[in-house]
Amino acid sequence: MSVPPNHTAAAERATFQAVRPVLLALAGIAVFALAGCDREKSPASQPSSGALPGTSAPPPPSLSTNRPAGDAPPGMVWIPGGEFVMGGPALDSAVQQRAAAHPGEPVCSGLVAGFPDAQPAHRVRVGGFWMDITEVTNAEFERFVRATGYITIAERKPTAEQYPGADPEMLVPGSAVFTPPDEPVTLSNPLEWWSYVPGANWRHPLGPQSTIEGLENTPVVHVCHDDALAFCKWAGKRLPTEAEWEFAARGGMAQAEYAWGAEFRPGGRWMANSFQGHFPIQDTAEDGFRGIAPIRSFPPNGYGLYDMAGNVWEWCSDWYRPDIYGPRASAGVTLAPAGPTDSFDPDEPGVAKRVQRGGSFLCSDQYCARFRIGTRGKGAPDTGSTHVGFRCVKSP
Repeated sequence: MSVPPNHTAAAERATFQAVRPVLLALAGIAVFALAGCDREKSPASQPSSGALPGTSAPPPPSLSTNRPAGDAPPGMVWIPGGEFVMGGPALDSAVQQRAAAHPGEPVCSGLVAGFPDAQPAHRVRVGGFWMDITEVTNAEFERFVRATGYITIAERKPTAEQYPGADPEMLVPGSAVFTPPDEPVTLSNPLEWWSYVPGANWRHPLGPQSTIEGLENTPVVHVCHDDALAFCKWAGKRLPTEAEWEFAARGGMAQAEYAWGAEFRPGGRWMANSFQGHFPIQDTAEDGFRGIAPIRSFPPNGYGLYDMAGNVWEWCSDWYRPDIYGPRASAGVTLAPAGPTDSFDPDEPGVAKRVQRGGSFLCSDQYCARFRIGTRGKGAPDTGSTHVGFRCVKSP
């Protein structure tokens, strides 16, 4: 599926997918994985076996919110669990007015037309769990690799069987790197600012000449969902469900716009690593960082978690579907949803996707405002990029 010309919304969706689809695009195959931002709602699916409708009755023992005895696992904090309103991010009236007054200026389509795959808002209850205070860093991932000898998918040579019809010269290990253009572009084609770079991987985030030396406390990137699962297994942890991730990101606040409250810059203070300037040409780094920021560079949320918005996208365990919230809303309270049992992405039927949350350093109101709580991203399990990482959770 090629990216439709002059369609900012479609291009916006494509930001979330990079590595393997870019390989195919550069190989001359008209395929690019698109991530849903503001398509019309798909027909509602049936509730999956992983999303169990509940009632107002007390939660079962598996949904206990009591903190377990003993010390917290190193680098983790207790998330008490409870009931909350999930999804349903509001439209931004100020952005709508600005877009109407300046029709030629770029704007995140979700802020104007809504985020259909995050609607409707619905009540969910999750149990308590431990969560990594920060995103997994280069140093932590390096310890894992040294202990196990694990080789990430970006470091493995793609095969002709995986990508039939691809140019054999393009079948080399690598990953997608954000490469801003030198002049303004229409935002209709993400390949204007994404490049498949041979030799790019977690050790070499910008390409083979780059290194993570001095970036030990920066989130690891170019890790796909499968890579994250391998790390979790080694660490005795798991990836969060989408519901757990959103509950934790809210930090105890009810239906807040951001992980830190109602205002994007309370008192003029930057609260997350995002994109300033004219996307995608130049990030002016008004927040102090151009590209990924080290962990703990911005204030934590109410649960003591850092970077639950911006910096890098974070993998969740759920399969992605855009139509799962409707059945949940009609069911009352959904207990500990684990997501659907299958995946469907109307932008790229036939390609399974996992949920990503939190947005990245490339998010802004101009193009992708998914640093707002309740919005959703998605990615193929074998696909990473220069702006996707993860953090882990642990059941009590």
